[in-house]
Amino acid sequence: MRRWYQTLDYVTILLWLTLVAFGLVAIYSTTHSPAAEFLPLSVRQNYYRQFMWVGISTFGILIALLLPVRFYQKTAYLAYAASILFLLAALVFGREINGAKSWITFGPMSLQVSELAKVGTILGVSQLVASRRGTQSDLRFAVTMIAMVMLPAMLVVLQNDAGTALVFVGLIPVLLFWSGVPYLVLLLLLAPAVAGYLSVVSVPWAIAFSIAFGLLIWWQTQDRKLGLIGVAVSGGTVAAVALALLKVLQPHQVARIMSFTDPSAQEYRYGVGFHLVQSLAAIGSGGLTGKGFMQGTQTQGRYVPEQSTDFVFSVIGEEFGFIGSALVLIVFAVLLTRLIRMGRQMKHPFGMMVAAGAAGVYLIHIVVNVGMATAVLPVIGIPLPFISYGGSALLAHTGILAVALALHMRRDDLSIYGFYT
Repeated sequence: MRRWYQTLDYVTILLWLTLVAFGLVAIYSTTHSPAAEFLPLSVRQNYYRQFMWVGISTFGILIALLLPVRFYQKTAYLAYAASILFLLAALVFGREINGAKSWITFGPMSLQVSELAKVGTILGVSQLVASRRGTQSDLRFAVTMIAMVMLPAMLVVLQNDAGTALVFVGLIPVLLFWSGVPYLVLLLLLAPAVAGYLSVVSVPWAIAFSIAFGLLIWWQTQDRKLGLIGVAVSGGTVAAVALALLKVLQPHQVARIMSFTDPSAQEYRYGVGFHLVQSLAAIGSGGLTGKGFMQGTQTQGRYVPEQSTDFVFSVIGEEFGFIGSALVLIVFAVLLTRLIRMGRQMKHPFGMMVAAGAAGVYLIHIVVNVGMATAVLPVIGIPLPFISYGGSALLAHTGILAVALALHMRRDDLSIYGFYT
């Protein structure tokens, strides 16, 4: 029988520490510059608050590693139910920050419950997969899983936090893939996302994709009806996006979505495109090695808005250059790879899904946040895991990583036949 310290993945913990260190360095740079005296006191304290949350998260990892496997499986549905209740409570009693009513205050501490709900949702879905019976149809199972993810997503939308809701929606194909749902279902789920993105960038390309997708489905299945369904799903998305941009959304909402296609255009440059223009200027000016710690003109001059949260990647790009930015992405890539490896080593649906869910959350955040900072995607306000300022996000992202580490560490306790209550 192996002892716990012999099965603990120390490399993953080191990767977590590396990313947290990058975040603390970037946040310190944005809050302790020569111009810091002109910042509001609340912003100047961001570094110290983040350092406090790092301590809380570290303590959380230690607690998570001490808990047995049975505890996580027995409380998975309870954690999911608690997440839904907290989201509902935020809608009624929550505090609004930056337009999103997703914060609940506990004395001097405020928690963004939409971030914590990711952990509960992943645990709940993981237990659903672990308790799946062989007689349950793929379609019924897929619908149940999608409903479990969409419920918190809709509550987050009602809180006016579309960015976080997007993370929940993006988790659906990831979780379905790892649960063994046929690839055709996954393709039909992914096609609208691709078609929707292309609809914003180029309508002709979106239409061409819809036709090509339908032909691909037809060729793969030799079923004309499925091919038509593929065209209808992706083509319907193109039509829906066009209708939303032309008739449904307000002009300022349309401008925010379209600005990433050409942020320097006259109609965007001094409005919604300002964030992207300044972010690109910061990253581009960093060059290969960067301007040096606390030497970035865009960063220290506060030209980049939200630079300790949504645009923290531009701070790293300017002050540490291409090498620093690439190092951060490499660390993320190694972390995602190890999570997938951990899931495979556990050989149990519950542990595998928790690891896959963690990897999915991080991947969505990384793609959207970096894409946002480099003007590849619209600005929708999603933090960079472990690096952006935010105690709730750091606690949630660390929490799901800690659960994956604990399950992997005690993988010998996971029965190959699953766990049923």
